[in-house]
Parts: sequence; C-alpha cells; structure tokens
Amino acid sequence: MPAAFTEEERRRITERLLDTATHLFATQGLRKTSLEELTAPAGIAKTSLYAFFDSKEDLYFEAALRQSEQVRRRVIDEALLQGGDTREALRRFLRATVAELDTNPLYRRLLSHPEEMAAVAARLTPERMAQAARGPMGDLLEFLRDRLEGDPEVLLGVLRAVLLTPLHADHLGRELYPAVIDRLIDAVTEGLTS
Repeated sequence: MPAAFTEEERRRITERLLDTATHLFATQGLRKTSLEELTAPAGIAKTSLYAFFDSKEDLYFEAALRQSEQVRRRVIDEALLQGGDTREALRRFLRATVAELDTNPLYRRLLSHPEEMAAVAARLTPERMAQAARGPMGDLLEFLRDRLEGDPEVLLGVLRAVLLTPLHADHLGRELYPAVIDRLIDAVTEGLTS
C-alpha cells in the first residue's frame, strides 16, 4: 500500500505528474510513455501513481483537460467571442487555433493522434468523460449553430479540415506555409459566411 502523502506533497506531486505527462505524452504519445517515466521525476514509485490518478489514461486525460482550458480561453474567449461579425470571428478563431497547433505540442498531438484520445476515453468513466463535454469544439459548434446556415457538423468538419493544414506545413514548404494558411483561412471564412 502506498505511503500517505501530506496535502502539500499531494499538490507538488500532482503538479509534477501533470507537467511530466504533458511533455511526455506530447512527444512520445500514450503507448510509448511508461509509468516509470511519468513517476520518476515526481519521486514516487510506479504504484503510487494510483494514489493520484486512476490510470495512465486518467493522467493523460487530466493533462489534456488542463490544456483544453488554456486553449479554450485563447481560441474561444479571446478570439471567437470577441465581437464583430461572424466572418471576422471565424478568422480570429482559426488563426488562434493554428497558433496553438504551431506552438502547443500536446494540443497538436491530440489533433494528430485521435486514436490516443479514443484509448483514453475507453478507460474513463462516463462521469469523467462528461468533464470534457464543454471543450473548445463544443463552444465552436454552438457558435456555428447560432450564426451560420447549414449543418453545424459539416461546418465544423470544414473548419477541422483547415486545422489539419498545420500538420502538413513541411509538405507545403515552410517558406510558403504562412501565406498558404492565411489564404486558406480567408477563403474558407469567406465561403462559409457569404
């Protein structure tokens, strides 16, 4: 049985586990990250992970949830919902989200490896999964329902297609990528809102 931890130890260890998980899951992924790699920096035994999280997948989920709140603030609150017309709101949203994908390794991993989130979801309780229901994509879907004509799921799919472009920046050519993504965002937002 793992030793009892003080409240201060629990806080410090939890933060260290989340920081380590965010880095390792972003760079190595869920399957290639071992329990030992996650727990060693926190100074706890592998079995002690379960005093903090139900499973490795639960830790991944919590790291993703923490990222989701930060991303939501930047792409929804500070971009999409900052007023103005629908076209400009969508442009701000797409540009902010592309910036996240270019600079936030875990968020990029979540988009580029959906099978990892599916593996995580398979191991979580429905109550735990309900915590993720109000993420950035849920907010965007609500915005699309309120502001645009057409099937909101299709519209969301179009925007997601734009957000796959940063994953192929090397194929487009790093020197052309900024101009390509700007032109694509302008074309899509114009097309969706005209």
